[in-house]
Amino acid sequence: MSSLLDVSQSLSRFDPATGTIGDAPQVKRYLADLRGCFRDTEAYERALTHDNPLVYTVAAVEPAVGEGDLHYGLGVIYPGLVGDEYFLTKGHLHAWRAAAELYIGIAGEGVMLLEDEATEETHLVPLQPNSAVYVPGHTAHRTVNTGVVPLTYLGVYPARAGHEYDVIAERNFRSVVIQRDGKPLMIRRN
Repeated sequence: MSSLLDVSQSLSRFDPATGTIGDAPQVKRYLADLRGCFRDTEAYERALTHDNPLVYTVAAVEPAVGEGDLHYGLGVIYPGLVGDEYFLTKGHLHAWRAAAELYIGIAGEGVMLLEDEATEETHLVPLQPNSAVYVPGHTAHRTVNTGVVPLTYLGVYPARAGHEYDVIAERNFRSVVIQRDGKPLMIRRN
């Protein structure tokens, strides 16, 4: 069994440049892994014929699940476009719908797409260095890199939150973030 000091030290060492947290597992998502996420399917298929770039990584520290425990992840989204839509994460809801999450911007420029599960109301919230975005419970959320360098952030969430991707895969987000005149713009998905 690890001592409190061992656990505390292992949870505090992360590298924003590499997107790693010690020896925690790191998930890598390539463009081919994001089929169905982008609104312009023709642009997506064209992009895949040229390359299958790394779009984002997430390293997560998820110790034992106990009452009151927290987990956290370090995400890095690389810059890029599919058609006029920025590179993004798959997005998710929490399996425990009441769970909130806090995102803390470390580097780069981006936004978070927040969609209320009940009302379907969607908001676009900036995610920048030294800023935080609070994601309330019952809210689908997706992170988008709107800059020219990698967007790096921490996400902190209750250990029992869980991640549910199936709902998003089935219906997707009702809005997307595109580049218009060099700036991000949220529009309804066609």
